[in-house]
Amino acid sequence: MPKPYTLEVIAFNIDSCIAIAQTGAQRIELCDNPGEGGTTPSYGLIRQARAATTIQLFPIIRPRGGDFLYSTAEYNVMREDIARCKDEGCDGVVLGILHTDGTVDTRRCAALVQLAYPMEVTFHRAFDRVADAARALEAVIDTGCTRILSSGLHPTAVEGQLQLRTLVEQADERIIIMPGSGVRADNIAALAAATGAVEFHTSARITIPGTMQFSSPTMQESLVSVTADAAEIRRTIAALEKIPAGEL
Repeated sequence: MPKPYTLEVIAFNIDSCIAIAQTGAQRIELCDNPGEGGTTPSYGLIRQARAATTIQLFPIIRPRGGDFLYSTAEYNVMREDIARCKDEGCDGVVLGILHTDGTVDTRRCAALVQLAYPMEVTFHRAFDRVADAARALEAVIDTGCTRILSSGLHPTAVEGQLQLRTLVEQADERIIIMPGSGVRADNIAALAAATGAVEFHTSARITIPGTMQFSSPTMQESLVSVTADAAEIRRTIAALEKIPAGEL
């Protein structure tokens, strides 16, 4: 996919990492626990993902699900995880910390950005829980983050596209605004036109059944897993490639 567009895709397992790298996407956000919105992946997954791919690899640094207000103990876990990502040769990490009043915890975020250097840092969708988007944008810029992943303070990027456009304009190329949540092949071109964004984030996820031949009849459960849909990723890339140059 020619510049200026960049597509980032979530991976929740090693097979997804390999599939994403083969589609032509530029970046992987590596996570665990899709049911909790993504938490820090294991060191084993990080190491194997780095060994199996050459595209940009950004593990999320999120010690648990739930809100983005972290204790000192949790913050120290985040510090350790960032150090391990650096050791494993990751290109960046994804994180976000807020105060109780919905403002950005600039002190601790800036310290993590400094610790992560020379890796890039993306401020994740904790941004969509802030009290004042304009003020939060300036705060994240002050921390030294490279980009903000956001759905425009709405459940999906399509619903938040007007706010995303405002954020792109306010950012004025000082930081990248990357729309995410609900981004698919059938809406990414319209989102690009509506927001002016040049980086996009998609889960492109599908649920697949297990492959066990035996299933315990007494457990009464369906064991399924989440993986990346390579065909959907390729369609999304193709949709970006079809945008006329004059519409950038």
